[in-house]
Amino acid sequence: MRTSKDDRVVPVIGLHGYREGQEAGREELLFNYLHGEKHIDEPHQHDFFIIILFDRARGVHTIDSTDYRIGNRQVHVLFPGQVHTWHIESGSAGYQLMIEKAFLEQFAPFFRFSFTNYQNHPVIQLTDSAFRLLHYEFNAIRDELKADNSLRHLISARAAVIAAIVSREAESNFTEFKVYQSNPRLAKFNMLIDEFFREQKFVAFYAEKLHISANYLNILCKKNLKVSATQCIQQRVCTEAKRLLQGTSLSIKEIAFELGFADQAYFSNFFRGQTGLTPTGFREK
Repeated sequence: MRTSKDDRVVPVIGLHGYREGQEAGREELLFNYLHGEKHIDEPHQHDFFIIILFDRARGVHTIDSTDYRIGNRQVHVLFPGQVHTWHIESGSAGYQLMIEKAFLEQFAPFFRFSFTNYQNHPVIQLTDSAFRLLHYEFNAIRDELKADNSLRHLISARAAVIAAIVSREAESNFTEFKVYQSNPRLAKFNMLIDEFFREQKFVAFYAEKLHISANYLNILCKKNLKVSATQCIQQRVCTEAKRLLQGTSLSIKEIAFELGFADQAYFSNFFRGQTGLTPTGFREK
């Protein structure tokens, strides 16, 4: 839905767009193989969740304007609304599950961290043992989907196992996840930011929700995350601003209003301070 340099719009693709030629599937979930060279040159977004398990692979996966190297034994997660392209090189192989949002909600609690954490770290390198476990669960879901009397609850249970394994590997890969796991207050702060960042930009609001002082919340953030509490909020706002600029055709003024800014100029100054680019410059790059 974003207006690009040639005035085209980033499309939103639903699950129905992948049903033709599917390896296995139900109404709420599809399983497909990824074999060989694959290219998505035009940015697009999905209204469903995707989790990709790469066995052997090379290439580049661009998610929300950030390039990630594709490598062997990785998991890539892509949430609804994220904009992506990829260039997968020949000789690559992997598996992908495409999951409707309503079905994702059934096992979402087994992703033990805020979805924003995974969106900020969508590529997770796996240990050999984790890859083997995930490979088994992906294939088990495929086999269940192919069964004449496939069981939704069994598929959901296996998806929950996948979410739990991915969460454990993410925690091992990224310091940020370890911090949230060991500090429940910061984990709660992160989730509160996800819920209220459009309306609430000041630390005092979140500190009150957490029953601590704003100063103490700031100390927690600086000690454990190496940024201030205000920066945590601003980073979330900036991430959403980038997504709206890239993934929608909303005007800059409309995006400013959507994100709770009093006027366009205030939003533009904020965005330039965070990225070094004006909103228009980011959209056109």
